[in-house]
Amino acid sequence: MKTIILKDRLKEGLDIVEKVSGRALSLPILNNILISVKKNFLNLTTTDLEVGVQWWSLVKTEKEGQIAVPARVLASFVNFLPNKLINLEKEDLSLEIRCENYQTSIKGFEAEDFPIIPKVSDEEKITLSSQDFCQGLSRVVDFASYSSTKPEISGVYLLFQKNMIVIAATDSFRLGEKKIHSDSLLNGISQDYSLIIPQRAAKEIISIFGQKDGDLSIYFSANQIMFESLLAETSHPKVQLTTRLIEGDYPNYQEIIPQKSETRVTFQAQDLLGQVKLASLFSGKINEVKLRADPKKNRLDIFSQSPEIGEHKSFLAAKVEGKGAEVSFNYRFLLDGLLQMSGGGEKKKEVVLELTGSDKPGVLRPKGEDDYLYLVMPIKSS
Repeated sequence: MKTIILKDRLKEGLDIVEKVSGRALSLPILNNILISVKKNFLNLTTTDLEVGVQWWSLVKTEKEGQIAVPARVLASFVNFLPNKLINLEKEDLSLEIRCENYQTSIKGFEAEDFPIIPKVSDEEKITLSSQDFCQGLSRVVDFASYSSTKPEISGVYLLFQKNMIVIAATDSFRLGEKKIHSDSLLNGISQDYSLIIPQRAAKEIISIFGQKDGDLSIYFSANQIMFESLLAETSHPKVQLTTRLIEGDYPNYQEIIPQKSETRVTFQAQDLLGQVKLASLFSGKINEVKLRADPKKNRLDIFSQSPEIGEHKSFLAAKVEGKGAEVSFNYRFLLDGLLQMSGGGEKKKEVVLELTGSDKPGVLRPKGEDDYLYLVMPIKSS
């Protein structure tokens, strides 16, 4: 193997794949990056056996070949090099790196010892805006939570339909759901796909594909799913992320979303965000903050108390429709939903809180956005 590549381009690839390399004491090969040079392409591959990432770049190839080298060592070393051409050459079981007045040899491993990334069929795929999908995924991904008894909620639920994608995540205490409608899709699919991807894979998808404009292709198979972007002005892959799917059926969360509300409270997201943060200082051991909607005064009262610290009361102006309501929430879960709807600091972002009694979930929706909701379970009175 012998090739030449610009430092910044190699660093781009290493930044993408290096985070997925494992820290497996029982299988040390997972701590490596597989470097392959074939034709005019350099390929970097890493995997932790759950998620696999591959990155390609056009290069000047003098000799084809491949070698596995420690991921952390290679990435750290390349960071220190000047932005010049780098010569990579395999000699025996070492990777020789030359760049200007630097010359380094990193001991590697046989490429045959590196796990093979499973192939996903290209017969069934969907293509859409990378930013649209990743922004939707980012609005729910943090609501999943590891569970050994309910592995299904450890991941993010995806439902692909001909005219819509539904993305949802829950930890049984709160739930986020985002819908991406058909006007974002470039290609259709022949059938619906319902699946669950691990939370870590979802976060890597956001990190890798969410920063740039362009198309994202999604390929389906029985046990895996693959996400792919292409090199500019070519049909060759630039990045592929393949992840296994979590087995099992996702909870039928639609059953717990109230179909009607008795009370609707409209307010500025940032206003309640600040009020809840303040009330949290007095929320006690169970993080309880009580909300009281008053339709006569058109305001929302916020109350919290702690036997050890004291109590807090405040209110904010709001439009209250329907009957009065009082409900308690875990302030942490309430803040998570409000932060997703606060518009990145926009003080005039309006939110609607729908309530149906003190023992039913509350539903937060950004005003004017029918494609996103956040549901939070109440703290029931003892």
